[in-house]
Amino acid sequence: MHFDLIQTLSLAGKRNVPNDDRIGCADNHAWVIDGATDLGEPGLLGERGGAAWLASTAQRAFANAAGPLQGICEQVFDHLARDYEQARQREPLALWELPRAAFAAVALEGGQLVCAHLADCVVLHRSASGIAFLTPEPDREAERAEAAALGPGTGAHGVRTPAVLADRRAARERPRAVLGVDPQQSRAGTLYSRAPVARGDDVLLMSDGFAALFDTYQAYTPASFIERLLEHGLDDLARTLRGIEQDDAACLRYPRFKMSDDASAIWLRVG
Repeated sequence: MHFDLIQTLSLAGKRNVPNDDRIGCADNHAWVIDGATDLGEPGLLGERGGAAWLASTAQRAFANAAGPLQGICEQVFDHLARDYEQARQREPLALWELPRAAFAAVALEGGQLVCAHLADCVVLHRSASGIAFLTPEPDREAERAEAAALGPGTGAHGVRTPAVLADRRAARERPRAVLGVDPQQSRAGTLYSRAPVARGDDVLLMSDGFAALFDTYQAYTPASFIERLLEHGLDDLARTLRGIEQDDAACLRYPRFKMSDDASAIWLRVG
C-alpha cells in the first residue's frame, strides 16, 4: 500500500504574516507541523522567526527521513537539535523564546496505519469501520477560557498587546510536551497509535487552525466534516472556516488569541 495525495491547503492567519504551518507526504508517510507563534522579535536564529525556522527545518527532516514511523520521528528530533546548535546566534532570553511546534505524522506499516503526535495537530481516519481520531479528540476549552479571562475581544488585537504577550510568555514557560530543539523531550512526549488500514481509506492531517471547524466553532461534527470534504474538498471547508472568523472578527462569540490562525490540511487516500 501507499499514500495517494488528493489535496493540500495551507492558509496564513494573516496575509502579511508568514505562515508557520508545514504539510507534506512521501509514498508511505505524511506529516503536518504547526509552529508556535513567536513571542518576541527575531534574533535567536538570525533574521527569521523561531516558529518559521522550526517548521521549515522539521519539514526538510520529515521529507528526507525513511523507515518505520518511530525511526522517522527520531531522525527529525535529532536533526532539529543539530540544526539549532548550528543556527542559533545567542543564548535564548528565556524558555518562552525557544522555538516549538505541534506535529502529527502517519505512516503505512504492513496492514496498519501508524500515527505519531505531539500537542494539538489532528488526524482523522475514514475507513469501512467509520471515522476515528488517530490523535486525541481536540479540546480547546482551556485555551478559550484563558483568552476570555484576558477580556472581551482579546483575539481581535492578536498576541502583541502587553497583557496578552505577558500571559502567553508565562504560559509558554509551563512544562508541555511539544516538538522542539531538545530531542529527549520530544522523544519522551511523542505518543503513538495504530489502526487497521485498507485500500480506499481516507486520512486527513490538520493543524489546529483547520480543526477549529469542528472544535472551536462546532460548524461540523467529525462525520459531517468528512462528508463535506468528500463532496466539496478542502477549499470549500476553508471558505467556511474564514467566513466564521470574519463574522466574529471581534472574537466575542468565540474567545481566542487570534482572529484567524494558520490553517493547513493534507488529504490522502490509501492506494
